[in-house]
Amino acid sequence: MAKSTKTITDLVRAWKADNVAHVQFELPDMHGVSRSKLVPISHVESYATKGLNMYGGTVVLDSASSVVGNTLYNEEVNYADQYLKPDLDTAIIVPWLDRTGRLICEGYWEDGTPQKAAPRWVLRQLINKAEDLGFDVKLGLEYEFYVLSPDTSEPYFGGLHIFNTLRNRYIPLIDQIMDEMPKAGIDLITANSEYAPSQFEINFAPSLGIKAADQAFTFKNGVKTIAHQMGQNATFMTKPFSDTAASGCHVHIGLIDKKTGENIFLDNDDSDGLSSTARKFIQGMMDHSPASMALLAPTINCYTRFKPHTFAPSNVSWGPQDRSAAVRAKNSRDDNTHLENRLGTGLSNPYLAIAAVLATGLLGLEKGTEAKTPKANSGPAEENPNYKTLPTTVEESLGELEKDKAFAGLLGEEFIKAYTTMRWNEVARFRSHITDWEKQEYLEIY
Repeated sequence: MAKSTKTITDLVRAWKADNVAHVQFELPDMHGVSRSKLVPISHVESYATKGLNMYGGTVVLDSASSVVGNTLYNEEVNYADQYLKPDLDTAIIVPWLDRTGRLICEGYWEDGTPQKAAPRWVLRQLINKAEDLGFDVKLGLEYEFYVLSPDTSEPYFGGLHIFNTLRNRYIPLIDQIMDEMPKAGIDLITANSEYAPSQFEINFAPSLGIKAADQAFTFKNGVKTIAHQMGQNATFMTKPFSDTAASGCHVHIGLIDKKTGENIFLDNDDSDGLSSTARKFIQGMMDHSPASMALLAPTINCYTRFKPHTFAPSNVSWGPQDRSAAVRAKNSRDDNTHLENRLGTGLSNPYLAIAAVLATGLLGLEKGTEAKTPKANSGPAEENPNYKTLPTTVEESLGELEKDKAFAGLLGEEFIKAYTTMRWNEVARFRSHITDWEKQEYLEIY
């Protein structure tokens, strides 16, 4: 982990002056959920220095928090502890909690070896690789989520009211989120109602490198906490209802020259305003999109999102300003020119979603093949029969991940082993479950 310019002694002193009483040492797990221990302020410096012990398999718990064997993190190490080491640059006073500080951590084994399957560690290695190539990675994520009644698990209003001014602020939770997030260092830029009952989208300004993922992690977990405090349930579940729109997480990415500060994706002499580097990056995202979906659409539920004419991609495609494509080129012909990967779902882990997009793009730069612009007037990308279809199940995408040696190699052998084992276990649990649909369809008549 990069060494912060802050010191834990100075940080604790400042927190005490601000009346902070306790600090959450938070570990992002495979799902992007925060796993933490709450530490009294009097013990923070000691634990931050030596590491805070926590069960070593925490990061690979499955979606039901079940312990999964054969992940390298459980029986193989006798269920040993890990030690959480905080990144001091992630220190905040959590505005929606009482007298509480927060530190995002990574796990290390007792001998100092990092947990290389941890999502934040995986992403940092890829960002370091980009920086070694001379790039800063500029990132922004946009999230959609539902706000539901905790009593009925149903929306607070019906109808399709995207951008409707009344619905934008119909639920006071949205105002509360807009007020609280900037206090946590998250620069919100827009909020609006979305294309489903009680569904919203909130976007925040782009950041460089790991900070973007840390902010997304803070945002998702913060939204759920604030909603709970207000007696509501905010869910990033990709598709909670069969007859309404799904929630996505689009990943916006650009590369900045570390020496000059120039946007490497911009070329105003190109017909689409895109540089050769941008086109290579696009081709990499397309070449490896089937495998990347195992991270961008990580659960069984996610695959209900990918249907034609829903503004969710259904094939391996790209296009300038094409909302139906898997990759949308946002060629504004200025420093804001960037690429938008539209495969991400609400249930994706921000660290792994960014890792997937960055890894595929870096592979594209390495290969050097430039994506060609779709023919003019050829219609939306989703209607182009020349594009290959995307995986339609999580089993298919996991199979693609295991086959794509180049993509898997960038993520790391330890991560692939832990991640795929955990996800296959989740699939097996689901396949052994009898659904309500099956009972309604077959139980009485047959």
